[in-house]
Parts: sequence; C-alpha cells; structure tokens
Amino acid sequence: MNKLWIKIALPIVVLALGVAGMSLINATAQQKEDKEEVDTRPTVSIDEISAEDYQVMITSFGEVRPLEMTQLSAQVSGEVVDWHEDFVAGGVVPRGTTLFSIDKQRYEANMLQAEAELNQAQSQLIEEQARARVAAQEAKSMADSQVTDLYLRKPQLMSAQAAVKSAEAKLKLAKRDLAYCQVKAPYDALVINRNIGLGQYVSQGTQVAELYNIETAEVTLPIAGFDSAFLPTPLAGTEVTVTSRGINSYSRQGTIDRDLGIVEKSTRMSQLVARIQDPYSLHSQGPVFKFGSYVEVSLAGQTLEQVYRLPQDLVTNRTVWLVDKDMQLQPVKVDVLREEGKYFLINDGLSEGDRVLTTVPEYPQKGMKVKLAKGEDDPKLVAQRAEAE
Repeated sequence: MNKLWIKIALPIVVLALGVAGMSLINATAQQKEDKEEVDTRPTVSIDEISAEDYQVMITSFGEVRPLEMTQLSAQVSGEVVDWHEDFVAGGVVPRGTTLFSIDKQRYEANMLQAEAELNQAQSQLIEEQARARVAAQEAKSMADSQVTDLYLRKPQLMSAQAAVKSAEAKLKLAKRDLAYCQVKAPYDALVINRNIGLGQYVSQGTQVAELYNIETAEVTLPIAGFDSAFLPTPLAGTEVTVTSRGINSYSRQGTIDRDLGIVEKSTRMSQLVARIQDPYSLHSQGPVFKFGSYVEVSLAGQTLEQVYRLPQDLVTNRTVWLVDKDMQLQPVKVDVLREEGKYFLINDGLSEGDRVLTTVPEYPQKGMKVKLAKGEDDPKLVAQRAEAE
C-alpha cells in the first residue's frame, strides 16, 4: 500500500518542483530585464580656468659677508698705554671709537718743536718783508739799471716764504702723528682678532687687529638661467627679503646692489649682490644677521600677463586633459613658461573658460566619455543657471 502511494506521489512532487523552478527562473530573468544599464564612465572632477597676471618670485641662497675687511695697522711707533674694553675678539665698536692709544709724549714734543720752527720762520719772513719794502722805497730814487732783484731782496724773501711753508708742513705732520697715537675704528666694526697688549711696543705698519665692517653686509646670489630671464629691470635698487631659516626664522629687508657681470664657470649661473644695512642691528631693533650665516633671499621679478597657473600633476609631457561640452576627454599641448613652486605657468595652448580635468583617470584616452563626481556641477551649467536667475 505504502509503495503504491510513493509511486503515485513522487511524479507529482517532481512536477511541482519543476513548475516552481521555472517560475523562479522566469522571475529572475524579468528582474534582470527591469534593471537599468550600469554607467561605466569614469568619475572625474573639473575646474574651469581663467587667465591672470602673475608676478614671478625669484629665490636664491647665499652667505652673509662683510662689505669690507680691514687689517688694522699702527701708523706711528710707540708703547701701547691703553685699549678699549670692547677691543677684543667678538667686540662691536661704533665708528670713531678709540680702540687703543700709543704713548704720545714724543709726538707732543715733536709738535711743540714744529710750532717753534714755524714761529721762527714766520719772524724771519716778517724781517725780510720789511727789508724788501725799504729796498723798494730806496730803489725809487735810483736808476733802473742799478735796481736788481737781489737789491730788492726778492731771493731772500722767497727763501723766507719757503721756510715758512716747510715749517707749516712739519707742524701738520707732527699734529697728524700725534692724532695717530689714538687709533680709532674707521667704521662700525666687529673685532675679529687683536694682536697687541698693554705695554707692548708697536712699530709703524705693524698689523694689530682685523676688523669687519658691520655698517653694511653683502650676500652674493647665484641666479640660474631660467630665472635670469625674469629678473626685473632696472635691477639695482630692487628690494629683497632676506630670511634666516631655523627653529626661529626671521627676516629683514635689503636691496640689490649690482650684477657682478659674470657667469660662474662650474654652475653656469649669474651672480647678483644684495646688501643689508646694519646687519648687527647696532642702530636698529631688527634681527641680527651674523657674518657667515646662510640665508634665503627672495625678490619680485617680472609680471607675466594673462597666464594660466596649473598644479604640476595636471601637466604630463606638456599635455593637459580637458573635458569638452559632450563630456569627452580631449588632450591639448601647452607651452610651460615657468615652474613656480608646485605650479606651472602656461602662456599658450589653453583658452579662457577651458574645463581642465583635475582628477585624471588611470588610462585616459582621447574621446573617452566621463561623468562628474557626485555633488559636483558642471561649471558652465552653474553659470547658465545663474544667468537665468
């Protein structure tokens, strides 16, 4: 009985499962037909560009050096009797400061002697002038043939005048030597070294110290060829910003003084010289730029008119990808005028309002259709909606 029931039920169950399977297949197929087609276009972002006037900034680096360095020497001989407390290595002394003094007694005596010789010569000149006047008065009553220069005492008068001039010259030299007993700083100076001590005898011409001028410092700047074309004109007097980089960076202003007029052989770079006034801030409150410091110098170059500034990663082999009105990719060749930081300055190849691809697909191709990222509107459509409103 059971076997009979199984034989009857089994075909019915198989038939029911087949009908159910066919229904499921038909339903799935219908669902696939109802689904929308998948959009396989790459998603991108774009930026509508516009031209602008851009001022080039040129940056270089150099070492701060003194405008002049002086090997200070004694101009008279004698014993050192005192020296200034700042006349030591590392000392800063203002212009005109007496650095050290030489015993001046001998030079004071020389000056007194020169004054005495001058007084004697002047008195002799007065006597000769008086004798010459008497001779000229007597000559009026004499025949012209009897009146000679010797009779009129002209040679004696000229000799007396020469003696006065010689005595004046000696007095002038004596005063000068006496003044040289006090050796003064020729400018605001940084003392690099000192080679004398108290009680030491120095001879004329002996080198006693080395000084650096701190009234003005110079920085020699190498300028690469691709920067030289964008230097401002005229160059002299152009303001620059001098910056010392470090844990605490600081800056101050300077000016371009001159072009050295040469191209350095090993680097093929031009050489400019910038100047900083009062680098040790002796007369100001600015930051100190010590000699030997390595600094960054930047200056404003020429202003480029109507150029496009694009990030460097958007330019490959001088090619920029654009999105046309049909949302298709189009490559264009551009002329890169200059590299400025992370950007390229482009003066040819692009047009006002071009839509530049800012997220480039992995394998872009000409004519490839793309779509904008979600939430990003086409700039042209945005502008059209704004005009309509």
